[in-house]
Amino acid sequence: MAGGKKADDGDVDAIARVGRELGQATVLFHTRLAERLGLSATDHKCLDLAMQADKPLTAGALAELSGLTTGAVTAVIDRLERAGYARRVRSETDRRKVYIELPEDRLEEVNAITRSLGESAGKVLRKYSPEDRKKILECLRELTEVLRSHTVDSDER
Repeated sequence: MAGGKKADDGDVDAIARVGRELGQATVLFHTRLAERLGLSATDHKCLDLAMQADKPLTAGALAELSGLTTGAVTAVIDRLERAGYARRVRSETDRRKVYIELPEDRLEEVNAITRSLGESAGKVLRKYSPEDRKKILECLRELTEVLRSHTVDSDER
């Protein structure tokens, strides 16, 4: 057992290799999607984060989620606004707060492109039993946290 590896670690190595391939395919998919939408990869990633949020985000919240500076996020929002994917809306209760609003018609364009991917991924996942899907979900959550904790500028390291 060279390097402290166990004899049965072959599957772990194979999973890690496929995980890297999945990561690379994900980056390429989002890069091509961004190009199709006329956005940079960074702008698309910020749009994606805003789309996934439970409520409208402020620029500060988007900066925290994306890891970008508030100045960089301001430039991202400017570009998203010019492209029609976002607009700034002042809070009705606190006029100092500005939220990023996402126009439904433009979001439908994005969703139409990604819908096919979601359907295909759903078909793959439905091949597994509900119990196996729970294990897959748990594993993906744990691996996501591992990746976050090893991100170069992570405060948690």
